[in-house]
Amino acid sequence: MANVEMLMPKMGESIIEGTILTWLKKEGDSIDQDESVLEVATDKVDTEVPATHAGILKKILVKEGEVVAVGAPIAVIETASENGVASQPKKETPSVKEELVANAPSNTAAILQQPEPIKETPSEDGRFYSPLVKSIAKEENITFAELSKIPGSGKEGRVTKEDMLAYLKKRTESPAPFPLDRSIPSISAPKVQVSISATDEIIEMDRMRKMISQRMIESKRISAHVTSFVEADMTNIVLWREKNKLAYKAKYGEGITFTPFFIEAIAKAIRDFPMINISVDGERIIKKKDINVGMAVALPSGNLIVPVIRNADQLNLVGISKKVNDLANRARTNKLIADDLAGGTYTVSNVGSFGNVMGTPIIPQPQVAIMAVGAIVKKPAVVETPTGDVIAIRHKMFLSHSYDHRVVDGALGGMFVRRVADYLEGFDLDTAL
Repeated sequence: MANVEMLMPKMGESIIEGTILTWLKKEGDSIDQDESVLEVATDKVDTEVPATHAGILKKILVKEGEVVAVGAPIAVIETASENGVASQPKKETPSVKEELVANAPSNTAAILQQPEPIKETPSEDGRFYSPLVKSIAKEENITFAELSKIPGSGKEGRVTKEDMLAYLKKRTESPAPFPLDRSIPSISAPKVQVSISATDEIIEMDRMRKMISQRMIESKRISAHVTSFVEADMTNIVLWREKNKLAYKAKYGEGITFTPFFIEAIAKAIRDFPMINISVDGERIIKKKDINVGMAVALPSGNLIVPVIRNADQLNLVGISKKVNDLANRARTNKLIADDLAGGTYTVSNVGSFGNVMGTPIIPQPQVAIMAVGAIVKKPAVVETPTGDVIAIRHKMFLSHSYDHRVVDGALGGMFVRRVADYLEGFDLDTAL
């Protein structure tokens, strides 16, 4: 027998800590390697953490609701191995801590050196509130006075996530006993009075919708949005896909949508116009080396999430298609991890999947551009032939390119979307699977 420490794993770029939401196993339970043991929340996503070893969960080192630095021990697993030595998980090179310290702001280095859970200071009322509880309170417009009245079921009366959810459930059934704290920025506090009649239904925004709303408002405030439009002839791609989709599914075990074609064309155009692949930091322009294309995915809840295909320019059409299918499926089943959502440098949104011919998308910060692709529609068009112009039925689609006019002028924004259309129109009908 041997004891192995299970450490808080790295869960995405720039993430240096996480909050323990729920232990899915209790002390003494048998666990398999890669079996989910606990659920962790970060500022990007909630995710389950798998066991690094098979064995017995001997000791839980961090309680639910506590915040833990990446790389800190969170549990002890008793493993059975030859010679009494447990095989250790393969170490990352460079280590998690070294990589985070190298790439994160300087003030994060001190946090990463802490081997134990981050301690919280008591609030004005003498109670401890975890970052998760504080985050929920802020997003739900719960004032400190109201928060201090919520009974806690945790150790020493600490308020847990479950306490907050139970309170919010009761809160929606009756008016809040305390007024909103206007010092807390909130999209829930209307600037104009809304008239409500007896027949109207009041629906509370969920946490993701509040987050999306806030980010969209911030983006419109930060970026000077301009949109350019181009109509692309998608006939070659439509014909190729129709001809090869059954063979593609038989060969790769999954379908191919139009999204991989869009991402491939965008990645090629970014290589031609690298000043689209930038972000703004005050008065500095950060030019990104990697081409990481985010794709907006509509969730069953009606919310939107944007997983990222990293180094899209280094993948062929099949590679991009597999990434698209994997990320879309995991997004819809709530199985994305924080790293799937981080590092995007450009985004595409397929508004055509809803039957829309075009749109004016909002730029996800800190990116400076986003493209919306519309529905592919059959249209009569003038086609040049060796014997003269003819009118033919072609498959047409509008591309809508929104960009930040602070750093992207109309010439660059317009040339970029035109180049994407050129790559789409020039797709080779003889492309092999």
